[in-house]
Amino acid sequence: MNSKFVVSGKSTQKELVGLINGFKNLTALIIGDVMLDSYLWGRVDRISPEAPVPVVNLKKRENRLGGAANVALNIQSLGATPLICSVIGVDEKGAQMLKLFQEHDMSVEGLVKSSNRTTTVKFRIMGNNTQLLRVDEESEHNIDPTEAKELFERISNIIKDRKVDVVIFEDYDKGVITQQLISEVVALATEHKIPTVVDPKRKNFLHYKGVSIFKPNLKELREGLKLDNDLVSPEKLDRAVSILQQKLEAEMILATMSDKGIYFYQKCKNGNVQKGQYPAQLRKISDVSGAGDTVVSIAALSLAAGATLPQIAWLANLAGGLVCEQAGVVPINKELLISEVNSQKPQ
Repeated sequence: MNSKFVVSGKSTQKELVGLINGFKNLTALIIGDVMLDSYLWGRVDRISPEAPVPVVNLKKRENRLGGAANVALNIQSLGATPLICSVIGVDEKGAQMLKLFQEHDMSVEGLVKSSNRTTTVKFRIMGNNTQLLRVDEESEHNIDPTEAKELFERISNIIKDRKVDVVIFEDYDKGVITQQLISEVVALATEHKIPTVVDPKRKNFLHYKGVSIFKPNLKELREGLKLDNDLVSPEKLDRAVSILQQKLEAEMILATMSDKGIYFYQKCKNGNVQKGQYPAQLRKISDVSGAGDTVVSIAALSLAAGATLPQIAWLANLAGGLVCEQAGVVPINKELLISEVNSQKPQ
């Protein structure tokens, strides 16, 4: 099911590089669950005598922006302007997040502070540049009606007062995104002719009606549609995505498939279906954490810049693979992406 679209000659490479360079004129509004990624970096030379576990000799502590905040970092790294809208706790970790946003020169006008929630933190213990253990501290209940109202008001004010080129829902099932918030924001974005892009999770999977791009991975696709097969054949994948598109009435579907690449599907206005699959490129994988954040960021900005669905899928697939070569959750490097586009051999 490989697509016929390839990087073919200098003109196509020039077009894609021009597309990427055009991201600098765009603004993306990101709605979702922000997190603090807290790392303990060290070296492992021995196994503990107390239990069969590695002993990590701690060398460095580090905090990074994660979750929807990492999408904002990817948007910024690609040259565009991110506007993050979320809810954080009134706690030490929330204060650390605000400090990180300020250090990255990001607006915090869309952040709501809640005394009812804990700021989500993912503690990762890294030994020899390999993740050994992760400990999560989080609230998973939905934000309360007062917080939801305040969050939507901030989103609405930003959309009405600022130039917003695309809205991204980055859903990690932590309770910031609710069914009502989805319907209100999609309606508002549609009214203002702003495309909407979704990176879903299980709880709200079928609530994203009428969005522009819906981007599940295979696990989310299978669980969201309550399928009991592994979507291993092209026919099963075609059928599942077709059912999903009908249920959501989404314009386009992008399904990330880990080491199998990316699948795209679009039912055109004339009734024709455009679909295809790009295989993953061979890479030295270090860490897959955060790859989905990069994929949705590239997809959103490419859509806002006027790219075709095959172009969107091809660039997203390329960028998602690049960030997997680095340890920890990191945003895509724009210059590295451009270099990678230019290095593709014409076919």
